[in-house]
Amino acid sequence: MNCEVCQLKELEVEQFEIREVLRCILHTIVFHRALGLVRPRDIDLELFDITYVQCGDIEVEKKIDEKIEQFINWVEKHPNKKSQVLNCCIFHICLSFYQEKNKQASWFTNKIERFYWEQWYINLHVAQHIKIHSGKTHQQKVLVDPGENGLDERIIRRTTLESSLREVLFQVIKFVNEKKDHVPAIPSPDCGVVIFPYEITIPSSSDSAFGMDMIKRMLQTGHPTMLS
Repeated sequence: MNCEVCQLKELEVEQFEIREVLRCILHTIVFHRALGLVRPRDIDLELFDITYVQCGDIEVEKKIDEKIEQFINWVEKHPNKKSQVLNCCIFHICLSFYQEKNKQASWFTNKIERFYWEQWYINLHVAQHIKIHSGKTHQQKVLVDPGENGLDERIIRRTTLESSLREVLFQVIKFVNEKKDHVPAIPSPDCGVVIFPYEITIPSSSDSAFGMDMIKRMLQTGHPTMLS
């Protein structure tokens, strides 16, 4: 089965921005892969002048929020973790759509196998900023206190991130419009919202394990087609 892969543009974020950025991207992707009766709901971001659309399914919202919270907790516990595979300070989140098929039954098992047909890689570079502690000397504070110049830099960085996030959303729309032949048939004729089976993979106890898992999937699904 052909598995299309989209590597989304890397975004540099601060920890407090992760939740909104991931909600925006993940919900946008799932919305464009939702079929049937969809009740779209516009969501305005609080940190950015951007509006995205959710498909209006409570279970989807719950699943996405749970994974985002797990990812944020992982980042907080591994603030300086580097990818063993790519050797850079980037965190990866993978949203995969798949089909389930019964593998040939044996005497002891009736295994269900997953066939991935589309994967989205969200790449976040989480910026680490030095905090000022009361125990530091005045000279040390001067070195790390952002001041007016630092404030200007943060405004520029926020504007850049907002622009980049818009680019990612357009990248998603371009991908779903151009890549259609690999999308499987609708799994159910029901009138309600139909969401293809999907999973969201976040880093586990070590980046190396997560990286090896990504490589393993690429080998299983074949050489991926990437849109960057």
